[in-house]
Amino acid sequence: MGEGTGRGPGRRSGLSPLDGPLRFLLLSSFLIPLGSFMVLPFMSVFLHERLGMGLGTVGVVLAVASLVQFSGGIAGGALADRIGLRRTMLWALIVRTAGFVGLLMALRWPPLAVAALILTCCGAALYLPANKAYLVHGVEEERRPAYLSAGNAALNAGMAMGPLIAGPFVLSSPGWLFVSVTALFVVVTAGHARLPSTASEQPPTAGAPRQGLLAGVALLPFAANALAFYLYFHFQHFLALYAVEQASTAIYSAVLLLCFALVIVVQPLASGLINRMPYGLALAVGFTGLAAGLAVLAIGTRPALLAGGALITLGDIVLFLKNDLEALHRSPRSDAVVFGQQRLAAGLGACASGVLGGQLYGLGERAGDTGSFWLLAAAQCLLLPPLLLTLRRRVASAARPTRLRRRSTAAP
Repeated sequence: MGEGTGRGPGRRSGLSPLDGPLRFLLLSSFLIPLGSFMVLPFMSVFLHERLGMGLGTVGVVLAVASLVQFSGGIAGGALADRIGLRRTMLWALIVRTAGFVGLLMALRWPPLAVAALILTCCGAALYLPANKAYLVHGVEEERRPAYLSAGNAALNAGMAMGPLIAGPFVLSSPGWLFVSVTALFVVVTAGHARLPSTASEQPPTAGAPRQGLLAGVALLPFAANALAFYLYFHFQHFLALYAVEQASTAIYSAVLLLCFALVIVVQPLASGLINRMPYGLALAVGFTGLAAGLAVLAIGTRPALLAGGALITLGDIVLFLKNDLEALHRSPRSDAVVFGQQRLAAGLGACASGVLGGQLYGLGERAGDTGSFWLLAAAQCLLLPPLLLTLRRRVASAARPTRLRRRSTAAP
């Protein structure tokens, strides 16, 4: 697992000193979501009000785009394994920049908007596994949590600031907004072209067998990541409907800002503790935090919305980071492929949450009791993880006799 380093030996502590490529990569981890979230959170409004699409069509388009952006990461990891991290990031940014150019052109030719949106999501899917793998290549095992946490903090900071900057302009001046975002991506793409190569930039050995996209997958971290995203996206998909109904759009915005701030501040500080935590304990802490936060949301008051969002975020800080670290530790594949496999798990979980969660929220809405939706989600946080671990133990127990039989057959 892993790749050769282009930066020399791993650092002894913290994130300093950071060399130029790492500083640029962390800056890019802020600028890319900043530019993307100046546009993407408003796509439902833009497609419906500016381009006149029906809400049903808008929903289908956004569902497909989300699935591509998450699950397409497995293709991004495989591509990085084949052509290298820097080249993959560069091509991903070119694709994404073309998508934003397409959104600008869609102001004059609206049918182009859907293809342009999918293109930006394809670029995101290709970019993130290579970005995270480049960030940690050549870094010692105990240092990886700090680097991944710094990247996540930069990512969340950009996601938080993008909508605040673009909100006043997305409907009044979308043309200038799309031009600005496109220009930002052109600059970031040019910077990536100057990044130094890693060992993975070398062409693959002639005749080397190609492994499948899921070969070497770390099953428990993969399944746990899918489950974590499935449960978390109950909050992500349906909080807006619930918060506006119970309180106001201002409270909804405050909850989101609180969640972003917690990831930015807490995860880097807690990364070492999360890394040292036994995997079973991390799963227990993370899913318990999720359960507590979802249950608190059912109260429906403004303090409960803020407290519930905070508890959910703290649980996910543990789950998302620990699942990635555990997958890197258990899988024999390259870092980029592992990150791509984990993104596939995230996409499957998020998609399942949208499909099943939407049905359950609709039932609660028709019954006049949307609070029960959050209690049901909280119950799943307590019931599903033990079931996952039980199934994993049974699979391992069933596989053990098979391995023993193979060894006895092979013995002289």
